[in-house]
Amino acid sequence: MKRLLIISLFVFGFLSLLTLSFSISLMLGLGLRDSLIDSQNPRYHFSVYLPDAENSFFASIKKGMEKGAGEYHVAISYHSINPVKLELQYASYTGVDGIIVCPYLDDAFAKAQIEKISSRAIPVVLINHMIAPDQPWPYVGPNSFDMGKKIGSRLRTVDGPLIPAIVYSEKSPGIYAERELLEMGLTLAVGNRLTHPVYRLYTTTNPLDAERIVYRLSREHPSVNILIFTDARDTIAATQALIDMNLVGKVRIIGFGEEDAILDFIQKGVIEATIIINPEKIGYEAIRSLYELKAGGYTSTSVDTGIELVGGVRK
Repeated sequence: MKRLLIISLFVFGFLSLLTLSFSISLMLGLGLRDSLIDSQNPRYHFSVYLPDAENSFFASIKKGMEKGAGEYHVAISYHSINPVKLELQYASYTGVDGIIVCPYLDDAFAKAQIEKISSRAIPVVLINHMIAPDQPWPYVGPNSFDMGKKIGSRLRTVDGPLIPAIVYSEKSPGIYAERELLEMGLTLAVGNRLTHPVYRLYTTTNPLDAERIVYRLSREHPSVNILIFTDARDTIAATQALIDMNLVGKVRIIGFGEEDAILDFIQKGVIEATIIINPEKIGYEAIRSLYELKAGGYTSTSVDTGIELVGGVRK
């Protein structure tokens, strides 16, 4: 019996040591992985927590951050905000000087983790999505309500009934998280022109989702005559599907992004207009805001990086 107890204590101790080693290894990895360190001794080390989406939008955010890091002489490291990977949960223990978070989808999870980080006196800046209207953390990014108003103002120039569908995407999680604000701005700008509530559709990271949505809408909701996209790849794929189905002109498109293919479709009159957000500016302003917060204890509560709606002359 005594021998069994000793063996049990040994096993328990071994498992505890293994768990501790894993935790230490994880925290060290969080502090060092993908670091970009200024060659002349960085003043601060900032950690950035982003969705796992690999697209041009987040690549441009990183480009802006790297520009800001060079100007303000700080080191930055990138990490995942995915709850399964536990990286944000360990953020408050990594010893960094400041943290930038791009929250999405699960606001309650993000809020709990950010509050834990703030309780350890680590400054935090949010980008691309606010998690609460009365949040105490500085925000850098576009204004979703303003985005909706600009889209609605464009739709008011369209003759006839307006039956829009907004295609949200897992590839643009910030816009999906603030969908109510976007739709509120749109309906306010359009006024009584809407003949039907706005349809909500959703794509994943699958590049074929946008095409499938176009084909499904043509069968199930043929009255929809306006498609509004929140991702560049979805815009291009869906536009090509509409061309193949000979629906150009019957279904108007408000796209997203300024890729060459999208601008070309606008020149040809295939796309009505496109939403342009400056992700590089978001990244740069986030580093600047966090630097000000760390160095001086104060920064602007909100930095609106702006939204453009670019389109050709309607025919």
